[in-house]
Amino acid sequence: MLIMFKVKNYMSFKNDVILDMRATSYKQHPGHVLNISPNLKLLKTVAVYGANASGKSNLISALFFFEQYIFEQFINSQENEKVDFAEKKLKVKMEPFLLADKINAASEFDIIFCHNGKRIQYGFECTSKEVLEEWYYINDKKVFERKKDKLTFGKSYEKMLNIYSRVPSERLYLSVLDYFLEKQEKERVLKDFIDFFMNEYNVYLEILFEASVKKVAGVVRLNKKLVNSPEFRAKVENYLRKIDVGIRGLDVQTKTILDENSGKEKKEKVIKTIHNVFNEEGQIVGRRCFDLLQESTGTLRFLSYIQNVIEMTEQGGVFIVDEMSARLHPLLTKLIVDIYQSGQNTKAQLIFTTHDISLMNKEQFRRDEIFFVEKNEKGESSLHALSDLKNVREDAAFNKAYLQGKYGGIPVFHYDEILGGERDGKNSTFSGTSD
Repeated sequence: MLIMFKVKNYMSFKNDVILDMRATSYKQHPGHVLNISPNLKLLKTVAVYGANASGKSNLISALFFFEQYIFEQFINSQENEKVDFAEKKLKVKMEPFLLADKINAASEFDIIFCHNGKRIQYGFECTSKEVLEEWYYINDKKVFERKKDKLTFGKSYEKMLNIYSRVPSERLYLSVLDYFLEKQEKERVLKDFIDFFMNEYNVYLEILFEASVKKVAGVVRLNKKLVNSPEFRAKVENYLRKIDVGIRGLDVQTKTILDENSGKEKKEKVIKTIHNVFNEEGQIVGRRCFDLLQESTGTLRFLSYIQNVIEMTEQGGVFIVDEMSARLHPLLTKLIVDIYQSGQNTKAQLIFTTHDISLMNKEQFRRDEIFFVEKNEKGESSLHALSDLKNVREDAAFNKAYLQGKYGGIPVFHYDEILGGERDGKNSTFSGTSD
């Protein structure tokens, strides 16, 4: 479970920004809280609002970059890749804040999470060329700290780790340990860390690209279980039938395709949707299979999401989604949120950005579950929770107050400057703007 994530000097976040998943002492919606221990209660859901270009997607990108930067350095996870440790090139791109006259090239990332009964903290400060600092703690005990090429170790780990005291400036020390530690040592130091990111940390950045022509869309994410597990496929089918999109089931078929690399034909399993066929009297007379791209982009998006929702709520994990409500009916977005907030979910968290203010109400969220991203006149993004603001009542009309500009995180513009003072006889001043 994610406890906190901090980012600094990355994209539009010049200063420290902290996404804090710890629940406050609010009494509302107690079912929205995961009781990890007597002293640790975590939120199941967090919705992040903000104007276009405020930095919402940059927050999700920071969560994604953090994971990718780490695991692109983990040599042992690369199958059949015989590359010298020091020679492996990194693909992820560092993007510090660029709207200052003096650019600071160093970005900082820090995460705290709990997994398998352990509380783990890990972070680093780096530029595009080198790692400046790095730190790793398990259950608040130091495993190691690093400043440039200088390493110090916690007492419980010093004997094990001090023989690996050399680290290239451009590499994380964590990746050195992944490469050199023996199996038993790695299980003690890295197993829970790697397991969390491999199995429970899922950032959804893939976008179904908008198009004016129907059927032109991006690909849909398909879990291998959808093809290989009839039980898992039945759970997905159950949701698809209930959301009223006309899909009665899913069919696994085998087709022959041309391998672009080898130029040879190969067989591949594909998923098709099943629809009822009706006669003139409205009676079901058969069934017909459709290719996935014959479905609407909203249906494909829901199919992509619901696979992760089912898996995460059953096995545990953090599902992080940018613009989750895009191309979805508000009731479908609400359904996904409700699944995470339900009493049946005891293992999973949902973090998502959205513009859907129909969700922003006291029936759906506690005040500590709603966050806002704002960007100031210098292009610097900041993040705050509704619970951080004073005098916000628990029974307030959150969405109405938000549109009035009381919480921040809205676009600032003037209708009279755009429409010449005419807006169908209505007041030409938008209530959320400022002079």
